[in-house]
Amino acid sequence: MTGDKRILISPGPHLWSGLSVSKIMYLVTLALILPSGAGVYFFGYRALLVMVTSVATAVLTEYVSKKLRKRAFVMDWSAVVTGLLLALTISPTVPLWMVVIGSAFSIGIVKEAFGGLGHNIFNPALGGRAFMATCFPAEMTTWVLPAGFVADAVTCATPLNESFAFPADKLSLYKALFMGNVGGSIGETSTLLILIGGLLLLVLGIINWRIPLAYIGTVALLTFALGQDAIFHILAGGLMLGAFFMATDYVTSPITNKGRIIFGVGAGVLTVVIRLFGGMPEGVCFSILFMNALTPLIDRYIKVRPYGLKKAGEK
Repeated sequence: MTGDKRILISPGPHLWSGLSVSKIMYLVTLALILPSGAGVYFFGYRALLVMVTSVATAVLTEYVSKKLRKRAFVMDWSAVVTGLLLALTISPTVPLWMVVIGSAFSIGIVKEAFGGLGHNIFNPALGGRAFMATCFPAEMTTWVLPAGFVADAVTCATPLNESFAFPADKLSLYKALFMGNVGGSIGETSTLLILIGGLLLLVLGIINWRIPLAYIGTVALLTFALGQDAIFHILAGGLMLGAFFMATDYVTSPITNKGRIIFGVGAGVLTVVIRLFGGMPEGVCFSILFMNALTPLIDRYIKVRPYGLKKAGEK
């Protein structure tokens, strides 16, 4: 035999679908344009300014962090996704200097301090949001009703807040939540556009269906069992955005199908517990972060049996 007989030994996975990290992140960015556009439509130019500020800060912070760590900076769109997701989870009225701090924390601390993409323990966008919620509680819980310009908007409570009151019947409320015509974070209001973006990622094979289904299904079943309005809890708050765009993060979610179901169920249980019994109306952010911390443990005990391997005594 002739030719090169060298054998290349490398860790799995050994099959490549043709999608690079850059392509995946680019497609996620495209999917996020839908809820981002809804945010601009409902909250005006201020929402766009928050998104641009967050994305620009995220990219700049990653560039500086790479230089400080003496690593090559590659525009793989992951910083863009982080910056955009962070912007979508906050109010359009948050001061821009706070947005800069939150976005820089997401990239510099939650992501790059752990070694960069692929090494971070927590979802960077949610880590940044949790940091902002801790440091700026008043600004992070000030919401406005949709309007052409935020300056003309009216301060209001979010649908999950106890003081929230909708001046119409329940069906009208469902419609408003589904379309996005309610107060809240920039990208958490329009369930319709979040669903379209999430389904696009599912069809393209970018995300796995198990986590969103287990997450949303658990919230629905638990709230119904506890005598709550399950449809309301599915449509309100950041559940849909978190289920499709954050809980499915490759780095911070389990690698096995069983593990993904456990992750989704756990996040769903925690979300309901925080919403109904906790000190804050929303529980998506901290529920996903908590499950991020459990992901290594889930991966350790939920393993795929190697092909051909049998347990002792099996025939």
